[in-house]
Amino acid sequence: MKRNIVIAVVTAAALVGGGTATALAVAGDDDDTTSVTRTDDDRDDRSEDRSDDRDGDDDDGAVRAAAGGVTAAEAITAALKHTPGTAVSAELDDGSWEVDVLAGGDTWHTVRIAPDSGKVLGAQKDDEDDAAEVRAALKGASVTAGDAAKAAAAKGTVVSVDLDDDGDDRGWKVETRASGGDERDWSVGLTTASVTADRDDD
Repeated sequence: MKRNIVIAVVTAAALVGGGTATALAVAGDDDDTTSVTRTDDDRDDRSEDRSDDRDGDDDDGAVRAAAGGVTAAEAITAALKHTPGTAVSAELDDGSWEVDVLAGGDTWHTVRIAPDSGKVLGAQKDDEDDAAEVRAALKGASVTAGDAAKAAAAKGTVVSVDLDDDGDDRGWKVETRASGGDERDWSVGLTTASVTADRDDD
């Protein structure tokens, strides 16, 4: 009799919940009945929770990857060892460092570096047409992208370095993240490696 009641309750729960229910019922002649019910909806919820955890905040993922492994400056060094040229930007994105290198003949390459080992994951040639502007902006510069990353590292974990070649305010733009997720933008000079707060970051 108790077993029939449990089965009826489980069936009703499945119909009301709109999902399939799986039940385990153990009953003796005089023992209390124990049932365990799991619905498909429960599995869907857990799956969504895990997906949210994996996707998470890209900013937090960048901090964890950079803080526990290869720095921006090290990623740039590894990329230039693989593909000689001038590093113009480096960004921790989608689980790897992506370093843009302007090589000889005005050809662009994107080199991906593993953030935990510094190994080259791959490289590809890119179709960019701003080589002349970049070379003009860097003319006379003594501070490289790697130098800028090292200089800004005192401000937090560097997650991106990029050349700003527009207008008179040329220099390296560096983004740092704190362990709490706070992000800051910095400007690093092309000749002095001085680090100042980015005026656009107010």
